Amino acid sequence: MSADARAEPRTEALQNAYHLGYLAEEVRVTYKKDVKMTVGSIAIDAKEGDMSSLTRWIAKILADQGAIEVQSIESAGYISRAMNRERIAKPHDLSGIDVDFYVRVSDHLQGLKDRERENLIVSLNTFVASRLEKIVKLAAASPLSPELEAKLSAEEKELYNMINHSSTKFKKGVLKKFD
Repeated sequence: MSADARAEPRTEALQNAYHLGYLAEEVRVTYKKDVKMTVGSIAIDAKEGDMSSLTRWIAKILADQGAIEVQSIESAGYISRAMNRERIAKPHDLSGIDVDFYVRVSDHLQGLKDRERENLIVSLNTFVASRLEKIVKLAAASPLSPELEAKLSAEEKELYNMINHSSTKFKKGVLKKFD
């Protein structure tokens, strides 16, 4: 099995795990109408105008039904600040992003209109290309340090380790006559 075939399911599994964590986070909501419901051990009894905290997955369902408004952490600003930090970072230095950055970006993209989504994707492609270039150079040169690991998303950490492993294996293979 090739390294690519092994890495893709691992990256997808990482994304799924962080996505579940993201959906389990509490968010502040404001009720736009009265809501009274019980599903299993989850009970909600709120009046229009009430504020409370709900797990994100429940909030998404109720928001889709027009029952609540999620008090956003301003995802657009969060993403924009991350892209700006990367843009102004030195050519050999990665700016730090949260371990679940791409999960948050994906969630934000789902809520955008087509035109807004397309514009953000263009900017994100530049962001990803910049980070990818830096990760490849760093990973080919040395193993992942704790300092650098703190700056990477879960997907980027997986990529870094894969590139480092492949690079080390390649160097040993082509330089074995000179050991």
